[in-house]
Amino acid sequence: MSEPAALLAPLPSMDRARAVMNALADYIDRSGLKPGDRLPAERELMGALAVGRSTVREVIRQLQALGIVESRKGSGTYLLRTVSAATVHMPLSFDATHLRDVLLQTLDVRRGLEAEASALAALRRTDADLAVIGARLDEMERVHQEKGTAGREDLAFHLAIYDATHNSLFPQLLEQMREAFESFWAKPFDRPDFARRSFPFHRELFDAIAARDPDAAREKTLAILAVVEEDIRDMSQ
Repeated sequence: MSEPAALLAPLPSMDRARAVMNALADYIDRSGLKPGDRLPAERELMGALAVGRSTVREVIRQLQALGIVESRKGSGTYLLRTVSAATVHMPLSFDATHLRDVLLQTLDVRRGLEAEASALAALRRTDADLAVIGARLDEMERVHQEKGTAGREDLAFHLAIYDATHNSLFPQLLEQMREAFESFWAKPFDRPDFARRSFPFHRELFDAIAARDPDAAREKTLAILAVVEEDIRDMSQ
């Protein structure tokens, strides 16, 4: 295998993250890396591409979100599946200065995406999938009872439902919206009780998926998102 420096070159200052993403994808393709192979170390990438540590780490995180690589603590970053620059896409971008509008926009997308994901999960879930969804729900309810809110646990619950569709595009699409969600959950309009009224519907959604009832799963998902929208509009007036 060729040395990284032979296949990578310094980048212009504009749009560094996108350029690093494409350069890494091209490197993976041209160097013949196979699933299970280790990528060049962070310091090697920084030197070969003439970019900072934060840019490299951001791109690695994006590749992880897309299911292309995985990072193993103390060992490095390893390729999960082959890829080229033509098949890698950057995550969606949001203007976080207009957070209310961003969240309402994501809800427009989530209605179609999550309602269908919930219905497919009800039809396709395995017993193992159901156990994971149930565990995530239990943790979400536990944290909610202790703290009055459970934003990250809620996201984990929905990610488990997406995984149960056995369609990798669902978790990837939600991951691409993660920046907006994380910005929001960090400080939800100074209201720790945000979307509290939606929590009972999560248990009902789980029950629908357990019963393999796609229509009920869609209905409960839309009920959750209706509460979220009401609270966003109410708290941002």
